[in-house]
Amino acid sequence: MASTGRLFAVDWGDKRIGLAISDELGMLASPVGILTRRAGKRPPLAELMRQADELGATGYIFGLPLDPAGAETDRTREVREIAAKLAGRQALPIRLVDERFTTSSALRSIREQGGSTRGRKGDVDAMAACVLLESVLRAGAQGVELGELVEPVAGDAGDGA
Repeated sequence: MASTGRLFAVDWGDKRIGLAISDELGMLASPVGILTRRAGKRPPLAELMRQADELGATGYIFGLPLDPAGAETDRTREVREIAAKLAGRQALPIRLVDERFTTSSALRSIREQGGSTRGRKGDVDAMAACVLLESVLRAGAQGVELGELVEPVAGDAGDGA
């Protein structure tokens, strides 16, 4: 993954997808909102690609939802599948990074800033993507690349439009 450029973080959830972007130097992460998922509808891959393009992203960071012990779950497999489909539809690199405790860190951060989390689930999801991205940026500043690169799944070009 490029050492400079804007990274687009994705915190995939059942109802909402939290989004964050880094600055061009890879030093700062900022939440940029959420996408709402609709039950029974295709994953919003086209909208993810549109936003990544609009924000000038040079790569994606997907949060990998492992259980507290670090084991894979049904949600982990779903995120792997979505990321592989996205990799098959566009050329930007995608990394899967352990996202354990990002939501609790986001909640704590909002409370520390004097805010309430009541009725702010979207803000929490976007902040969780930001926390994930900040961990990637900190590791990158120390020469460590977190996570695993996603290989595209062939034949998925029509999914998620």
